[in-house]
Amino acid sequence: MNSLVKPQRVKVAVATPTAPDGGYAWFVLLSCFLVFGLTFGVIKAFGVFYVEIHQYFETTATGTSWITSIAVATIHIVAPVASALSARYSHRSVVILGGLICSIGVIIGSFAHNLIGLYFTVGFLNGFGYALTWTPTVTMLGLYFEKRRPVANALASAGECILTFLLTPLIQLLIDSFSWRGALLIVGGLQLNLCVCGMLLRPLKGTRHKSHASDVKAEEEGMNLESLTKDDSEQSKHCLEEVGQRLPEGSDQRKVKKGYSLEELDEKPTTIDSKRRAKRTELRTKILQYVDYTLITNARFMVYSMFGVFAALGFFAPALFLVPYARSKGIEEYQAAALMSISAVFDLFGRVFFGWVANLRLVKTVQQLTATVILLGTVLLLCPLASSFPELAAFSAAYGLVFGATVAIHITVLAEVVGVQRLGSALGFFMLIRSSGGLLGPPIAGFFIDKMSDYGTGFLMAGVALIISALFLLLLHQMNRREQRSTQKTHDMQLDNMGQTFSAEAKELDVTLTMEK
Repeated sequence: MNSLVKPQRVKVAVATPTAPDGGYAWFVLLSCFLVFGLTFGVIKAFGVFYVEIHQYFETTATGTSWITSIAVATIHIVAPVASALSARYSHRSVVILGGLICSIGVIIGSFAHNLIGLYFTVGFLNGFGYALTWTPTVTMLGLYFEKRRPVANALASAGECILTFLLTPLIQLLIDSFSWRGALLIVGGLQLNLCVCGMLLRPLKGTRHKSHASDVKAEEEGMNLESLTKDDSEQSKHCLEEVGQRLPEGSDQRKVKKGYSLEELDEKPTTIDSKRRAKRTELRTKILQYVDYTLITNARFMVYSMFGVFAALGFFAPALFLVPYARSKGIEEYQAAALMSISAVFDLFGRVFFGWVANLRLVKTVQQLTATVILLGTVLLLCPLASSFPELAAFSAAYGLVFGATVAIHITVLAEVVGVQRLGSALGFFMLIRSSGGLLGPPIAGFFIDKMSDYGTGFLMAGVALIISALFLLLLHQMNRREQRSTQKTHDMQLDNMGQTFSAEAKELDVTLTMEK
């Protein structure tokens, strides 16, 4: 009697998606461009709010700086969560959610009655939303671009410069017209555009290959599987009988008889241990799909993360204190705000130009990053020498140019350290580790400003932190060279072994031919 063949489940193999480096990738680049502008661009323009909030609540420089500090730290800490949520759901939905959260946080913050309220809304909620928007978008950009990745990262990060250039005088105008509360309310509404950025993110799909089998082949495979199971069952029974015969007659363990079933065999301790190991392996595999925690064992990644910690100490303080520093030197409001616009213009040029230079591969990207970080630290150390508007404008131009050159390639270096397939988790962990620097940078600078009663000391602290961060980049470069030498040595040894094997075979062939002659 012929039995019906049950439909077999057909496994679908999905090929690894390839980066198109064009087409819809440009819309993803546009989305990332706007995300950079509406997140870090707003943070850099917050220096205009700093002066007004500082005077309104009559607080210290350290107390006011905690607003930006909490936002920056939250971005970094929540980045791994954003990566995991993107892997579990989708990049698009996570970015839309983040846009709603940060917009609501800033809008509620415009009604805050004390600094604690601003810490929670403009600081924590806003930073939480930024993390959910920035991290998935940058990850998606890395997947869509490969050959043009340095240029793509540079163009995307240019959104931070352009929005800073536009928002700084605009926010000053809004503050003069509607007070800092009204200006903050309008900025919160503007950040709803982050939801539109999320809608532009389309998943990069791979080619799906389905293996179709006929019913006859499926039936034959089922028969083969059944016969294989029977053979295994008979071998297991035979082995169990032999073990039972070797055990003592009175032993409780001699309960293995000829009819011992495979279900009873599964209850043995060794099988239970193997099941537990299989469950642990399965759980580990599921976790790694969302968060690649093995990155913390990667020495090169951890060294690069330490660079990020010290770099974050100096990255965010200058943008926050540039306008207050200019105001303390007697520069009028709109001229002080114009300094941020000057910095943003040169920042834009630095990102695009040095991103293009990195794409030429004239030097190794980590070497280029080391040089720009050292230059940035040096420029910040020279800032207290500027006091007039022309001098401050020159400093702003130099600071923006070198800052743009640094930011344009630091994500590209991260992709080279861990590989593009691990970029999502690596970016999350990198931001998490760097969070300590982002959290402590502005308050430490504010502490020195309060003690010395001079905003210039904040720039000195930032410059020293960046010089220290460059030391970790030098260490990373040495580790890369050592790894390359080790790889080259292994390759040479393999070639030598192949050559020796070929020579031995040739000699044997010559001996054989000689004997035959």
